[in-house]
Parts: sequence; C-alpha cells; structure tokens
Amino acid sequence: MNQTSASTSQQHVLAWAQLQDLAEQKKTKIDLRDLFANDAQRFEKLKINAPYLWADLSKNLVDDAIWQALLQLAHSSGVEDGRVAMWAGDHINNTEDRAVMHFLLRSPANAVLANDKVKQAHALVHGTLNPMLAFAEKIRANSQMTDVVNIGIGGSDLGPLMATIALNDFATTGKRMHFVSNVDAHEINRVLKPLNPNNTLVLVASKTFTTAETMANAQTAKAWFEANGGTEIAEHFVGLTTNLEAAAQFGISTTFGFWDWVGGRYSMWSAIGLSLAIAIGSDNFKAMLKGAHEMDEHFKNAPLENNLPVALALLDVWYRNFMGFTSRSVAPYHSALARFPAYLQQLEMESNGKRVDRHGKPLSYGTSGVVWGEPGTNGQHAFFQMLHQGTDVVPVEFIGVKHPSHHIAGHHTQLLANMLAQSQALMLGQEGDGGARFFPGNRPSTTFVLDRLSPESFGALVACYEHRVFVAGLIWNINSFDQWGVELGKVLAKNIAKSLETGDTQGLDASSAGLVAALRA
Repeated sequence: MNQTSASTSQQHVLAWAQLQDLAEQKKTKIDLRDLFANDAQRFEKLKINAPYLWADLSKNLVDDAIWQALLQLAHSSGVEDGRVAMWAGDHINNTEDRAVMHFLLRSPANAVLANDKVKQAHALVHGTLNPMLAFAEKIRANSQMTDVVNIGIGGSDLGPLMATIALNDFATTGKRMHFVSNVDAHEINRVLKPLNPNNTLVLVASKTFTTAETMANAQTAKAWFEANGGTEIAEHFVGLTTNLEAAAQFGISTTFGFWDWVGGRYSMWSAIGLSLAIAIGSDNFKAMLKGAHEMDEHFKNAPLENNLPVALALLDVWYRNFMGFTSRSVAPYHSALARFPAYLQQLEMESNGKRVDRHGKPLSYGTSGVVWGEPGTNGQHAFFQMLHQGTDVVPVEFIGVKHPSHHIAGHHTQLLANMLAQSQALMLGQEGDGGARFFPGNRPSTTFVLDRLSPESFGALVACYEHRVFVAGLIWNINSFDQWGVELGKVLAKNIAKSLETGDTQGLDASSAGLVAALRA
C-alpha cells in the first residue's frame, strides 16, 4: 500500500467513526420538524439540481454536521478517483478483470474521451448503434410486422420492458410490444397464442446465446413459428448477442452485439434496447441517450456537495449503516413508471448485495438494503399504512412529474397533491393519545421532480440511479459489477433438472431430494 492510499484508508476509518459517534448522539434526537423550525433555508440548501430533474433532500434525517461528515466519508472513500478510473476504462470490475464503460453507450459521436482504449470502444459503440437504429426504423416502416417479442431475462428484459412502458407516450408506430422472460411456459404461451408468425419479429437477447431461460423460450418460439406456417427464420428472428456462431446455428443472420464491459443491468442503452428503439423510434432513443449522457457529465464533473448521485448514495449509506434502516421504498407518482421499482431491484440489489469486499474479505457492515415499491396512489391503499405507523422506519422516494402528457382536468392536481401529502404526513405525523390514531412522524423521504416524463428526463433518471449504486459500492469497498450469486443458482439448477427428469437424487441434500421426489410423484 502506498502512502497516499494508506492515508486515504485512515481518513475513511476516521470519517466512519465520526458518523458512528454522530449516530449515537443524534439517532433518537434528530427531528425533521425541529430542523425545519430552526432553519428557514433548509429546503433550498438540500435541493440539488441535475440535468432534467431535481431532488428535494430536505426531509431526510441529516443535519449540517451529519452532512459534512458524510461528504468527508465520500472523499475518503475515493469517490473522485473512482469516477476517473471508470471514465479511463480501468478494470474496476476486478473479479472479472473488466472495464465498466456503460457510459460510452450514451456518449455522443464527438465526445471527448480519456484515452485511445476508450476511444476504440466508443467507435465500436457507434458502429453498432447506427445500424441498430437503422434496423429499428426499417421494422417501424414495415406495416406487415405488427408484433415484436423480446425474449430475455434480467437486464435483457427488465430494462427494455420498464423503458418501453415508461415511454409509451412516444410510441407512434402502432407496433405491439411483448416481453417474455420467465422460463415458466405459461408466459410465452400467453404471449404467442394470439400472434401470427408472419407478422411477428422475435428478438433473442442473450450476450452469450446460452442463457438457459432465454434459450428455452427462444426454442419454444422457434417451434411455434414453424408449427404455425412460419418459413423464414432469418427474417423473423434477430439475435442481440456476440455469439454469432450459435445465432447462425439457430437460423439467425441479423445480430447486434455488445461488449464484456457492459453488464446486463446496464445494457438497455445498447443493442438490448432494440425493442425500445422499435417502439419509440431512433430520434427518441437518441434523446434518451442524450439525457443519460448529460447526467453522466453531471456525475463526472459536479463537486461532491452538489452531485445528486453522490448525495443519494450518501443517504443510502447513512440509513443502512448508521441508522439501521434495512429497506427503501420507491413510489413513482406516474403510472408509466410502474416497473421502475422492479428495475431498481436488479440494479441495486444485484450490484451491491455483497457480503465481501473487493478482495474477497467478509464485511463487518451491511451493504444493499431491500428496494421495493409500487406507483402512487395505489401504494397508499396498500403498504403505506406500514410506512406511516409500522415498527420499522423505511425511507421513501417519491418521483413526481410536473406536467402530464394528458389533458384530463383535475387528475394530475389530485395525483401531485397525494404525493406531497404523503411526504408531509411521513414527516409531521399526527398527534394522538398513543393509540390507533397516533402517527409518530419524523419518517424520512426524498422527492424527485421531473418537468415532464420525456426520453431525456427518463434517461437522466435511470443514469442517476446507476451512478448512485456505483458510489455506494465505492464507499462499501465492494465490486458493484459482478454477480456470482446469480451464477451459482444457474449451476445448481442444471443438476437439479437432471434429478427431476431421472428421479436420481444422489448427491442432493435431504430437503432437495424430498422435494424432487414429491414433485415427481
């Protein structure tokens, strides 16, 4: 360890200890109502502007001393150096020995880049993006192709599915978009049953073209296509993959690839977003990339104290490690963001759900909490009861859109009023005798505001959350870009599948063997 890194490590230990002391002193004493009463400028001080959106952080359980200590923790955790390393193409995914450069997927053609290595990768991005968008326009112009089925799983499904729903107002082609991810054949059967093979385009999204669930569904789709009169696999199936040989063996001749420095949960900006590009068109897809790129620039260049992804990550660390909160609820007050919480579950929990540090040593502190939620106002009539009066404190993130895309009178005012009322109620609570009508209040929340839900603002919002995850991972000293736990389950599933087929349970634990026997009976 060199002298600089040793000094940084020591500063990190001191900053962490300072936050522990502050939590011990203030955990039961810090009160949002008092903080506002004592500081008329609190809202303005804790409002952070970023491209296409801003966030009100003032209803969070932090005061000036806590905030300064959190910023010191960020500095001592190497957040600035981490940003530089990512943009330089360093192999910050150390367990897989890979760079992490999903920011290149939305960098414009004339972007100023760090070095020749990054420039070469950037050229590959645009070498794929341009023909991919041209193909999307070709499909959009083909009136015979009425249905598009995206077959993927994880990031090859959650991202494009969530984005296609979010940007549905910009889908003008009349194409029907379908998504299949579950290996449960009930799903693909439901999707394919009403479709005509001659009017259907199937996208098989798997970087390796070996993902078990995706390939099982792809083979089922191929069998359906052929059984129902389809004759030209190459015209109706596209591979979003780098395994050209396997795609060709399947019968696919049109492919669009991406690279090992793009993790699945960061891939909707790449060829994996072809379904979205077909739905909203190349201009809107480019607008989404533009919004994400501008958030990239904000994260890369803004000082830590005015940097929205950094601020959000610091709150995550404060609540998880010092306040003892184990989950966070996300409540978008826009129905088009219905799948956003599910998308964040993979982004955050697959990235930062780690129990060892970057060098494989067990951690003595918590990392990712549970992320969950539903759109408002639906959640108000379901789990908000627990948020207001439950025994656990759960920080809430509200996402509001200032201007709707519809012109139906009254609805949007009512929607925004509900959002603001919920955040106010969480903070203020309600006086009572301690019984059923008593709300303790002092429960934290963050409110995001987008002027409109547009391709640009949507891209910026998603990129903001991506960088937030990265910063939290830096502070926790973990690798946010591998997912070995996912890989283990895949390996075990192959062995158990053989047992289910043959009945041979040798080598299985007693519970698994008993379950196999019961399911075969």
